[in-house]
Amino acid sequence: MITMRTLRHLLAASLLLMLSWAAFAQPADDAQTRARQTWEAARAAAQAGPASVALSGQAHLALPAGRLFIPQPHATRLLQAMGNPGEDPRLQGLVFPADGGDWFMTVRFESAGYIRDDDARDWKADELLQSFTEGTEASNEERLKLGAPALEILGWAQPPAYDAGTHRLVWAMKSREKGQTGEDDLGVNYNTYLLGREGYFSMNLVTGLKDLPKYQADGQALLAALAFDEGKRYADFDASTDKVAEYGLAALVLGAGAKKLGLLAVVGAFLAKFAKLGFLALAGLGALATRVFKRKPARDAEPPAA
Repeated sequence: MITMRTLRHLLAASLLLMLSWAAFAQPADDAQTRARQTWEAARAAAQAGPASVALSGQAHLALPAGRLFIPQPHATRLLQAMGNPGEDPRLQGLVFPADGGDWFMTVRFESAGYIRDDDARDWKADELLQSFTEGTEASNEERLKLGAPALEILGWAQPPAYDAGTHRLVWAMKSREKGQTGEDDLGVNYNTYLLGREGYFSMNLVTGLKDLPKYQADGQALLAALAFDEGKRYADFDASTDKVAEYGLAALVLGAGAKKLGLLAVVGAFLAKFAKLGFLALAGLGALATRVFKRKPARDAEPPAA
């Protein structure tokens, strides 16, 4: 996870880098060339809403107008280009706002099997928070090895809430880099899940904590736009033949979310936030604009205020 202050620095650097590429002011080294090719390939592969996006042979996302979906393998390459190591086989793609809003969303499918949701009646938010905090502390040693800063958990931005009628789970955690104290250093991952017969989708909205009220509805709208295909729905479960997951719903908050699947898989996507900013900067350059990526108004292209 990176802070909002760091994002501003990264945005400025990204804009300068993109402009230098466009103007051919100086020759690009191999890394710059690969990064530019990654951006351009992702731009060409992007699907613009409104559209129906098929996901993993399991579901369809009714991508709204004003949204862009970056499919695989371009989604992974974008994350890697911006410092997210490794590959996540669960990742289906990335969603960006076409208008340059200060957020993005990862879309993953986990073929865990049918997850029983009866434990949602008994969970205690305080206990889940304590376990998540402990999991974060345990993961900090690995983060430091990877050159990423240690994190600290500050509490819920939204306590876990499960809707048994729609089989949707939502929760959000506040966090920041250790040693930081400013309001702009606070980050949040707004996590949404949809349960199905053979597993679940997770859609992780990433933005700054102070911007969550502004973009929370975008995350909820995308979750509502995701639906499992007939035969893959939660209600289609057949106890005589189907696999049942080894863990329950609470694990999507603390077990699978923070420990079993690794906390880095959850918060690591935050590192890619400035990639979205650079992506839109590249798309906004006149020589590189396309039908999908339109030039943003000047007021939208400005970095966040200090």
